[in-house]
Amino acid sequence: MAATLDAEIADEGRADAGQLTDGFHLLIDALKLNGINTIYNVPGIPITDLGRYAQAQGMRVISFRHEQHAGYAASVAGFLTKIPGVCMTVSAPGFLNGLTAVANATTNCWPMILISGSSEREIVDLAQGDYEEMDQLAIARPFCKAAYRLTYAQDIGIAVARAIRSAVSGRPGGVYLDIPGAMMGQTMDAEEGKKSLVKVIDPAPRQRPSADAIARAIEVMKGAERPLIVIGKGAAYDQSDDLVRELVEKTGYPFLPMSMAKGILPDTHPQCAAAARSLVLKDSDVVIMMGARINWLLSHGKGRQWGEPGAKRFVQIDIDAEEMDSNVEIAAPLVGDVGSCAAALLEAMEGEGIAPPKDWVDQVHSKAETNMEKMSARLQNNNVPMDYHAALGVLKQAITDRPDTILVNEGANTLDMARSIINVHKPRHRIDVGTWGVMGIGMGAAIAAAVETGKQVLAVEGDSAFGFCGMEVETICRYKLPVCIVIFNNNGIYKGDGENWGGGDDPATTVFVDDARYDLMMEAFGGEGAWVKTPDELRQAVETALASGKPTLINAAIDPSAGKESGNIGNLNPQSVVAQALYPQASKI
Repeated sequence: MAATLDAEIADEGRADAGQLTDGFHLLIDALKLNGINTIYNVPGIPITDLGRYAQAQGMRVISFRHEQHAGYAASVAGFLTKIPGVCMTVSAPGFLNGLTAVANATTNCWPMILISGSSEREIVDLAQGDYEEMDQLAIARPFCKAAYRLTYAQDIGIAVARAIRSAVSGRPGGVYLDIPGAMMGQTMDAEEGKKSLVKVIDPAPRQRPSADAIARAIEVMKGAERPLIVIGKGAAYDQSDDLVRELVEKTGYPFLPMSMAKGILPDTHPQCAAAARSLVLKDSDVVIMMGARINWLLSHGKGRQWGEPGAKRFVQIDIDAEEMDSNVEIAAPLVGDVGSCAAALLEAMEGEGIAPPKDWVDQVHSKAETNMEKMSARLQNNNVPMDYHAALGVLKQAITDRPDTILVNEGANTLDMARSIINVHKPRHRIDVGTWGVMGIGMGAAIAAAVETGKQVLAVEGDSAFGFCGMEVETICRYKLPVCIVIFNNNGIYKGDGENWGGGDDPATTVFVDDARYDLMMEAFGGEGAWVKTPDELRQAVETALASGKPTLINAAIDPSAGKESGNIGNLNPQSVVAQALYPQASKI
């Protein structure tokens, strides 16, 4: 209460004489000075007034129903804009909810700042039992790139500057800023407060690789007989789209986009090898990694997917030198940002005659064409109940017709199949679960995409994934955002036809309520809802939603038997010989 009263007095001072400012307004002014004009938050003690003052000062404050989704939105805002997205939460439980998103942002290399209210340091250190008492700074440090605590209002300017620079410099990531509640009400001279603010200059300077590193990479490329370029979401974040495209087209190499890099070059580009993924990963002899890490998403660069061990030479572009040799030997490490490395390679290629052998290009093209023809027939089926291919065929066409639509995608089968079926035509127009494969990012990502770009968003959700974040449809409706959600409703996790292995009355652990009416949930908040069971009904509903720009939820009934356990990563489930012997049902998974 004291902090609120001090804030009211400070606000009166600003209005009447312009002589005083306080922690609330200094924090808002510091963010605005550095081009941050949107806050994603959940109001509550002690940051409720901060959101009100931010709105009064012309900032956009998007209030969520749960801090985790506000945090996911902030992290996606950072990915889309290269400016740290800001999430603001209450203390203790609210902070912990936001911390999941900070950790996810750091893992994905997205710039984000989590600002949480907290108890006073002297109370926390003596464990005196304050309201929502917790040593938040100590808890945050292992999960983010940097963490800072403020004590005095006059330090707000420098703290915000440090948080911004930490979030975007080098390898981007999540930053935590701890704000004790009483500090927000501290007052100081308005002119001195203005002088204390810091505008960050060039927080993420371009980093050009060394000449020796470029020469080494060119030598590796010159020896390639079956080259491949793998483009990762780091390249999408870098926003050097023209340079990436020029490098790909000048080399003539087939390229494989990771899911969130789709659209830097359109998936329909003649050099795109996505439809021949297995072939190019297995048979390539030189692989250029552009902003892509050789992690679990690429089987760590090992195993049958990659062919004979040691048969490949890697050129890796990454802003962080420590990423090199993380799983396999890197023959030519290029430490720098994607744009600078691409520009340097383009310069060095002049006169070198670098080009892939025609038979390799023809082989990749032929395999891709064959696979696409096989897939095309599956996408055009009219099965009732719908399978994933029929439904995704409809959505593929919807994105083709409206290529400026941003696609958000999460789920198991819903994610895995959409990733390979729905073409993306523009950079940063696909957002999904990222490096960790986190479920529940969908609504936060959709909200951030709509808020930051103003574009139409199509969120394609598995019914399980939607369950993590579904209440945020109220947020979508409240802010009247152009978001169309399509839920692939197969009545359960992975598949909706599971059985209780114990034979009891309880449903199987992976089964949901049959034919749940998620569409009525959207209608309850004033949005548009549709319950569809055929490809034609889905097509009509999606076309109507995208044309209207209204908040819409389309509940698409999918055959419960159409999916498979864990989508395409079922191999990550531990296998039990004992379970196979005791439970015959296990053989069906």
